[in-house]
Amino acid sequence: MASRHLCRMIALQSLYEWDFWNKEKDIDEILEKNIRTYGEDLEEKEFIRQLVKNTIAHLDDIDKIIEKSAPERPFDQINIVDKNILRLGLYEMIYANSSDVPLKVAINEAVELAKNFGSDKSFSFINGVLGTVARSIDSIKNTKSS
Repeated sequence: MASRHLCRMIALQSLYEWDFWNKEKDIDEILEKNIRTYGEDLEEKEFIRQLVKNTIAHLDDIDKIIEKSAPERPFDQINIVDKNILRLGLYEMIYANSSDVPLKVAINEAVELAKNFGSDKSFSFINGVLGTVARSIDSIKNTKSS
């Protein structure tokens, strides 16, 4: 398994736990526990930390984008796994350095996470939402940078 993919899995696990506990547990404790448990030998631990911290830093904007991009599914009805896969994918698509994480890679990684951890239909839902965002990515990025 590729190192970055495992990093994203650990980031997803951490965001899932944090969200499951209504964002009341300390994300740093959750993150470090998951890195120790699942990624002790990884060289890119800082990548995991940055994914989680930066996703949380942009959470309000990301959640609004999810709501706009998935109007057929009310935000509070999106299951917690799918919601956090979308959050990670959208963070990488919109805020991460696109030379480090190309758009197609961010989408593909999110779809793979959905196939591994979501329900039977999660991957198509994730792909649809991220595809919708991808079609208007330039205007979204311009809005975020201004």
